[in-house]
Amino acid sequence: MTHYLGLTGSIGMGKSTTSQMFRDAGVPVWDADATVHRLYAKGGAAVAGIAAVYPDAVVDGAVSRDKLKDIIAVDSAALGKLEHIVHPLVAADRQDFIASHDAPLLVFDIPLLFETSAEDWLSSVLVVTAPLDVQRSRVIARPGMTQAQLDRILRRQMPDAEKRARADHVIETLTLDDTRTAVQELILKLTG
Repeated sequence: MTHYLGLTGSIGMGKSTTSQMFRDAGVPVWDADATVHRLYAKGGAAVAGIAAVYPDAVVDGAVSRDKLKDIIAVDSAALGKLEHIVHPLVAADRQDFIASHDAPLLVFDIPLLFETSAEDWLSSVLVVTAPLDVQRSRVIARPGMTQAQLDRILRRQMPDAEKRARADHVIETLTLDDTRTAVQELILKLTG
């Protein structure tokens, strides 16, 4: 039986790096953000549905995330309408991923896993974490990121301590070597 491992963590906690470590170890990883990017790209499955509701959000045949942010900022119903269009497409993509992989472990990289109550169908959940000062320095180092933007993002995310309390597994991502070792140990634990 395949173990479905949810991978989540707040911004700047090392989720993308950890996700890549699972891939490097040969574990198939489904990435929620990458799926949405594909759905929004030119020719993507979400473009027509979003264009029908918010034509200004589509630029050169692709959904503009910046235009969506502007729409959501002024229309309180917009997020719900967008989720109604996008969530079924994301779920279908995830099911296709599951159907196309026969492996003892599948990882599902879902940034807002707990915030969207997406953990119910998973076998277990891994939360990656780092101390607050490390998190802040990682995020502020990103191009164009400001303290105000970081604070806005953190207000939308469940606090790290709550995520860790709800997790089945926790990996602290202070060094690449320690993180890689923890990932390898978890793979063995879940597939051994």
